[in-house]
Amino acid sequence: MSELQIGGLILVVTLAVLFSGLPIAWGLTLVAVAFLLLFEGPASLANVPILMMDELSSFALLTIPLFVLLGSAIGASAAGKDIYESLHRWLDRVPGGLVIANILACGVFSAICGSSPATAAAIGKAGVPEMIKRGVPAALATGSICAGGTLGILIPPSITMILYGLATETSIGRLFLAGVVPGILLVVMFSLYAWLSTLRAQRAAPETEVVRYTFTQKMEGLGRVSPFIGIVIAIGYAMYGGLATPSEVAALSAVLALVLVIVIYRQWRLEDQWRIFRETVRESTMILMIIGAAAVFSYMMSLLYVTQSAAQWLVDLDLNRWLLLFAINIFLLVAGCFLPPAAIILMVMPILTPVLEAAGFDLIWFAVILTINMEVGLITPPVGLNLYVLKGVAPDVPLPTVLKGSLPFVLLMFLAMVLISVFPGIALWLPGQMMG
Repeated sequence: MSELQIGGLILVVTLAVLFSGLPIAWGLTLVAVAFLLLFEGPASLANVPILMMDELSSFALLTIPLFVLLGSAIGASAAGKDIYESLHRWLDRVPGGLVIANILACGVFSAICGSSPATAAAIGKAGVPEMIKRGVPAALATGSICAGGTLGILIPPSITMILYGLATETSIGRLFLAGVVPGILLVVMFSLYAWLSTLRAQRAAPETEVVRYTFTQKMEGLGRVSPFIGIVIAIGYAMYGGLATPSEVAALSAVLALVLVIVIYRQWRLEDQWRIFRETVRESTMILMIIGAAAVFSYMMSLLYVTQSAAQWLVDLDLNRWLLLFAINIFLLVAGCFLPPAAIILMVMPILTPVLEAAGFDLIWFAVILTINMEVGLITPPVGLNLYVLKGVAPDVPLPTVLKGSLPFVLLMFLAMVLISVFPGIALWLPGQMMG
């Protein structure tokens, strides 16, 4: 068999194993070991444990459990509800202000926790029932939170960006900065759509009663969430001001989050702390096991010369660089409908990195394109995680309604990808200004 034929067989078998419901880490390891035994013999397995341990011994991986701890601490408290409520009070006179408040709350919460499902769950628990109660269509209410939650993997700190940096050996600090302006762009586009949708709905229906808040009430809500805004500022200042490494920033922000959760929300009891650390260990272990398994999978692909042959095949197609980018994004979009971002990045980027470099694409810029592409996968079936998170938060809303409400935001994400492709400075300007 040729290397490309072996690669095709690996692809088919891998998809079949992953679709079987086997955990991703075990599925990747099983496929890698099976193909190594089949084509290279038992002697090739000697390096498997060494590869896995070497991959997991990287100091850069320390950021992952620390940022997960940060997200778990914030997610275990009522911080999401308070952020949403505070923003809602300040936007009470804006058409669609309730929906916009939820979208902005998702953006702020994303900048604290770095997890899409956590963002969707935390903001959705408070926001969806309130929006539906005040007359916002169920599709718009759930769709806005669904899409807003995806910002968790784009706006720093982002675990997806950390994994991309490890897979492509690019600067995590630059990757974080590259996600800031595109994240703000998506928040603005989502909010503008909510504003226009609400204006149209108001013209078609009688005006509903609007709750107004005094200045004192607005300041009261702001005071409760300001410490968490302080964490976002502290992360940005320490990391991008050159005061600390990403690992040190992750440790500092995790400790600050734990302290604030204990002081503000009284989460000091043993069962409260146990819940936070249990979720941290569970999610961190899942991510780290996928990283270790992906290292073994990449070793197998390289040893069988599949990675090199696939990259050379893509180069030999001699496609226009934009056609190549379009084809890559279609592939990633399809993959994102079935697999989580972590698995896709760790499996695909070793192949795509030399192809992208040969075509002259900036890897920092492509990280933003890929992440937005992965965001689409989070709100599209069959494995759109945020869809099921919102269904759990709002059990009375049918899943087709959640999906219908998410589709306009999917189109906005595609528009953002086009804008960033035409104007790469949207992603690259801030890293260039801050880090040269």
